[in-house]
Amino acid sequence: MLFRSDHIHGDKHLAHQRLVQSSAAFGTLMLLFNALGCSQSQESNIVRMARAIDSAQIKIAVESLADFGTRNTMSSSDHPTRGIGAARRWLVSQLETINKANGGRLTLEDDRFLHGPDGNRIMRETEIVNVVATLPGTQAESRDRIYVVSAHYDSMCNDPKDPDCDAPGADDDASGCAVVLELARVMSREPFDATIVFMFVAGEEQGLIGSRHWAKAARERGANIAGMITNDIVGASRGPSGVDHRGRVRVFSEGVSMTASGEELKLLQSTGYLSDAPARQLARYIDESAARFLGDFDVVCIFRRDRFLRGGDHTAFSEQGYAAVRFTEFEENYDHQHQTPRVEEDRAFGDWPKHCDPEYIADVARANLVALAGLAMAPASPRDVKIITTRLTNDTTLKWTRNSEPDLAGYDIVWRTTDAPFWQRSLSVGDVGEFTMPLSKDNVIFGVVAVDREGHRSPASVPMPATE
Repeated sequence: MLFRSDHIHGDKHLAHQRLVQSSAAFGTLMLLFNALGCSQSQESNIVRMARAIDSAQIKIAVESLADFGTRNTMSSSDHPTRGIGAARRWLVSQLETINKANGGRLTLEDDRFLHGPDGNRIMRETEIVNVVATLPGTQAESRDRIYVVSAHYDSMCNDPKDPDCDAPGADDDASGCAVVLELARVMSREPFDATIVFMFVAGEEQGLIGSRHWAKAARERGANIAGMITNDIVGASRGPSGVDHRGRVRVFSEGVSMTASGEELKLLQSTGYLSDAPARQLARYIDESAARFLGDFDVVCIFRRDRFLRGGDHTAFSEQGYAAVRFTEFEENYDHQHQTPRVEEDRAFGDWPKHCDPEYIADVARANLVALAGLAMAPASPRDVKIITTRLTNDTTLKWTRNSEPDLAGYDIVWRTTDAPFWQRSLSVGDVGEFTMPLSKDNVIFGVVAVDREGHRSPASVPMPATE
């Protein structure tokens, strides 16, 4: 990538000369440049958690879920060893074991409801059950801010309406469930300012039924979901081309919110913010976190909501106006997705554990973890961020509402050229609610980031035009 997060916290003396309006302004700006990052103790804590991710546990989870034969949403709910009910009870047992080890820090619940028949992929009235484990935040000012990490535990063969055919669903999506389970195991031992929800949803293969139900209910009760990550098809490090992709994973994000009104779209077009929806800021944050903590494991940001002809549970949250992104392996093998196991002309079809790479899944889990940990430890993104457009100037005044967190240290202003996908520069401006930058608002895109005393940083908020 041409512009990556290391450009933000790299050499302070590489600022683009063309962004600065005078040599005097450039000199002032250079005095204020800051290096990004958490304190050494907090950084070590995140590294320690990432190292605790265990590929052996992940392998057990993928194989165990595949062993239930099928996890079709309409499959048996009461058979002891086959079907979605048996898989669900196994997931709950794993969460109960995790909760016993962490002293009961998770709140476990089932989100149950009846659906259908719907004339599409649900042929009879079916109970849909989402399994939800919540790790409450420990800071009073932050605990109502929620981050959701999810996977779907249902599976399908060629026919999504067939509840009886074999559908082991190892990559799609036992791999994602293994990520979420491992995150719950490791992260539930630790305190976080904000709340984290670990969720396993059903009905994804029938049209995002489980996630749509939960996300809609969250919106109706006014839940403050600041970010959502789904892990869906994250198991294979090598695709049909034979190329090894172990060192990278895709993260999909939308650049314009699905809930933007016509007037809001006009504003986004006029400001050039067509790549700055909260979901896109979340993706940038994930990229920066991976670059900082994971070295050679590369988060490849794909700047679109999802793949062509496919969908995922993050869309259910996007539909409700929440910032949501999707993790997916770099090169998918469609012979191993939505396929009834069989061999045709020496070509093997079926989504089996042997096609998954537990070490790769562990790296995907680590990419989730370093981002989630940073988000849940950091202050909330700044609110009511404005760019003042009262008069024609060659500088830029930004205003925002100051955060309420007691450990807030201040704010960073970040910016990038209008043709750059990632933030390029960062300037620490202290604990203020207004700052004037010696850069033209016409030449760059600005963002404001909240920073706590340990150096944890929020995702950026972009400013909207205002006259005061």
